[in-house]
Amino acid sequence: MPAQLDTFKTHFAELEDPRVNVHNQLHHLDDILLLTILGVLSGADGWTEIEEFGHAKYHWLTTFLELPNGIPSHDTLGRLLALLDPEQLQSGFLSWIQSLVSLDGELIAIDGKTWRRAYQTGKRQGAIHMISAWGVTNHLVFGQLKTAQKSNEITAIPKLLEKLNLTGCTISIDAMGTQTAIAQQIITEGGDYTWSLQGNQSTMHEPVKEFVEMAPEHDLAKVTVEHLQEIHGDHGRIETRDYWLTQVTDYFETAHRWAGLQGIGCVIRQREIGTPVTSENAYYLLSYASDVQRFARSARGHWGIENSLHWSLDVSFSEDQSRIRPGFAGENLVVIRHLALNLLKREPTIKRGIAIKRKRAGWDNSYLEQLLELQSQQGSAIALHVATLPGSIFAISRT
Repeated sequence: MPAQLDTFKTHFAELEDPRVNVHNQLHHLDDILLLTILGVLSGADGWTEIEEFGHAKYHWLTTFLELPNGIPSHDTLGRLLALLDPEQLQSGFLSWIQSLVSLDGELIAIDGKTWRRAYQTGKRQGAIHMISAWGVTNHLVFGQLKTAQKSNEITAIPKLLEKLNLTGCTISIDAMGTQTAIAQQIITEGGDYTWSLQGNQSTMHEPVKEFVEMAPEHDLAKVTVEHLQEIHGDHGRIETRDYWLTQVTDYFETAHRWAGLQGIGCVIRQREIGTPVTSENAYYLLSYASDVQRFARSARGHWGIENSLHWSLDVSFSEDQSRIRPGFAGENLVVIRHLALNLLKREPTIKRGIAIKRKRAGWDNSYLEQLLELQSQQGSAIALHVATLPGSIFAISRT
């Protein structure tokens, strides 16, 4: 175990102990941080549970942690995490994840999540809102940043993107983040984008919608159009998704405002549940004019962030029920949950959900060690892969 933890510690070497008179402290910063990470990996969702995990695993923990004065109390854990600089913790997180995975070619979905029970009415502290960068292909969190509230995503997204190497990546953001300045930032840093359009971008949303609806009346002889269809059937429901991609034409007068804009995308979704059939259209701005499969993966992957990341945090980590909030404690615990989620998702030997993997880590020391061994394999990036959902039927045509 020490070799794995030494490798892990190198990525968090810049963390500064925020306590006064560090040399007189009863518990080491490294011990507290690693105890917290191990506890969260093993199913602990709060400071008291992490303390109890430490007592239950004390003899095992002493084989690689110093613990000069035993297991820190839950109050000690909470106080330290409330003081710890979240920027430094996130920098360590980014250093760690980028040592494991090459971002080149990754589809990255940017989306926000509100931690609702973190508000404090008496102290006028609003609920914590975090935006995360989710790797659609590798199913890993690549970074996160706290915002004051959901409306502040527009100013927070550029700061989060600055922390990532965007070269060769395709970034998807929902309609709120569809901004010309962010498009310029992504193109400047060597990435591509898949922008969702809604009424907040009326200068492009309405023309794109009109163009798609009137497509049969347009002369598309000189325009390449790509089409991909997915059909999914499950539990009596049939969902058909048609993806259309075409290059930008002179029809769009304001296209020049969007750096790198080359393509227009449309997704037509039809759902059949018994007799009723519902249909809806979604429109996109793209910095690429071909490769409808990339467009489909990026659009579909962005919808999936709710299940792949947010649902996992709420159901498997009880994040939405957590009331940890003093200082930076809540924000720092989100980073640690993301770190734990990445390790659990990377572990391939147990074909179970995240909640069961966490319980297994708490029961089985060898499995917990196995999870930590994953992060020590430096220099071996996760292989990128494209997985299709079971039951999918793909038909692709290009005219």
